[in-house]
Amino acid sequence: MTTAPATRTSAPRSSSAPCSPAFCSVVPPHLLDRLSRAADPLIAAAARRTLVTDAANRTARRLTTVAGAAPVPSPDDGATAGAPRRTIYDAEHKTALPGRKVREEGGQPTGDATVNRAYAGLGATFELFRDAYERDSINGSGLPLDATVHYSREYNNAFWNGEQMVFGDGDGRIFLDFTLAVDVIGHELAHGVTQYTANLAYFGQPGALNESMSDVFGSLVKQYALKQTAEQADWLIGAGLLAKDVQGVALRSMKAPGTAYDDDVLGKDPQPATMDDYVHTGADNGGVHINSGIPNHAFYLVATRLGGNAWERAGRIWYDVLTGGELAVDAEFADFAKLTVAAASERYGAGGAEHDAVTKAWSTVGVPTE
Repeated sequence: MTTAPATRTSAPRSSSAPCSPAFCSVVPPHLLDRLSRAADPLIAAAARRTLVTDAANRTARRLTTVAGAAPVPSPDDGATAGAPRRTIYDAEHKTALPGRKVREEGGQPTGDATVNRAYAGLGATFELFRDAYERDSINGSGLPLDATVHYSREYNNAFWNGEQMVFGDGDGRIFLDFTLAVDVIGHELAHGVTQYTANLAYFGQPGALNESMSDVFGSLVKQYALKQTAEQADWLIGAGLLAKDVQGVALRSMKAPGTAYDDDVLGKDPQPATMDDYVHTGADNGGVHINSGIPNHAFYLVATRLGGNAWERAGRIWYDVLTGGELAVDAEFADFAKLTVAAASERYGAGGAEHDAVTKAWSTVGVPTE
């Protein structure tokens, strides 16, 4: 697998490549590609296995798209509205999904910390969307939340496949257990929310918006669970995933894109914070995990300018746009920015603090709102 050279240019208009149903992973292929060429043969082998597995999963999702996705499940007759329905499976280091059922809703904790973290992370994500946005599960209609842990061997990723969550254990040298970061769990489930709402295309700017939505709500899941204000939050995505010898703190930083890691093996975090450094690349579906740093940083600026709990005013504005029906599948950054300004005015009043915070944030990162 080769990575196309990246150059920094103005942003091109994106083509449409839907992410619903899709394979959406938290570790981008360009990063795994670098690891696959590491001098350490164990690191390289784990990365290559992960890349091969991810490629097979992407193909499987494309075939599902062609064949037609299954209808959206409705809650069981006995299901309680507004309550999660979680089921955790153990793949036992294989790749057949979902695996062996090991814990279901209301069941007691098991002796496997990975299982318990996955269960808690699904619950934390469900609670944010229910409590902050009156949303009943990721589809708004009580969709059951399924997750599989211990997927494959030394698997360096976590993903949403259009139907469920899947977590690898990491290789122990670069990445640790992917259930360690609750924001990663929230990130992947938020891909499901996008799938059932705006269904943003997974290429170029709409793809970067898709990834940014997941980072935004993944971070908010962590902040809500920890009861942190915008000022108290670390604004890191995947803190705790990197092994102790890796020079870095997380996969991404919303506060300071481009600073999450700088490591001899992992490389340098490539995310830009503003449009001046927009990365035009053929890798990573047109840089969806890279250029998401720009809208990520805009959200961070809005949240910290407004202060208080980020899931309230800033998060509500972003949620309103995601679910409001006006965000096109091929929306670019400027399209999204204009809708956030309009949403801030509609909910909180034109000329208010919210409108001002949103407008200034997009101006700071170089995205026009007029």
